[in-house]
Amino acid sequence: MTRLCRPTLTSLGIAVGVTAAWLALHFAAVWRLDAPEHPGQALLALAGLTWLSVGLFIIAHDAMHGALVPGYPRVNAAIGRVALTLYAGFSWRKLIVKHMAHHRHAGTADDPDFGHGHRPMALWYIDFVRTYFGWREFFVLGGATIAYALILGPRWPYVAFWAIPSILASIQLFVFGTWLPHREAGAPFTDRHRARSTTLSVPLSLLTCFHFGGFHHEHHLHPAVPWWALPKTRVAR
Repeated sequence: MTRLCRPTLTSLGIAVGVTAAWLALHFAAVWRLDAPEHPGQALLALAGLTWLSVGLFIIAHDAMHGALVPGYPRVNAAIGRVALTLYAGFSWRKLIVKHMAHHRHAGTADDPDFGHGHRPMALWYIDFVRTYFGWREFFVLGGATIAYALILGPRWPYVAFWAIPSILASIQLFVFGTWLPHREAGAPFTDRHRARSTTLSVPLSLLTCFHFGGFHHEHHLHPAVPWWALPKTRVAR
């Protein structure tokens, strides 16, 4: 086994594991859980699905940079599309175009993720959602919700175990992956990437945003490095 194969297999293994865990917990929460009878389990399911939803987005993010299976753009695109569909029905094409623009024009008026400096976090988040959530996403999610309601019958409110974690994950991704790394506060940015890494420990970085926030500057410096290997890039500098 060559050195090149090991990180690829690791990335694929983690992607499969996160996706399988999301699917298993999703179906358990929607089809099996009696939330009123077990509110503690319902809260744990929401917390777990939120974190795993963040993971689905990070899998798609790595796929955008070709970090899942280097040299195979179609494989990366296929995996990314599946992850984004499960996460919130997002368009792969829209996200990859805008995310590449973010890397090319970080912190400028041409950056689709830029909050224009000192704007309040809530307004920045609203713009962030508007950038990525359009009519396509509305109809995909709406259609899926209606299909769930028809299939589930009286259990249709349990579709919230998909919608709520997706919304909470978007807030988590925004706060730790966009707002904290790119806001204009404190010390000036050190380079054209206009990005900072947070000072969280490695375990907290994993829990908050799969290292996407804790090592965000490292990601901008090494966009082809998969998320799980970002802590090593800081040590290597």
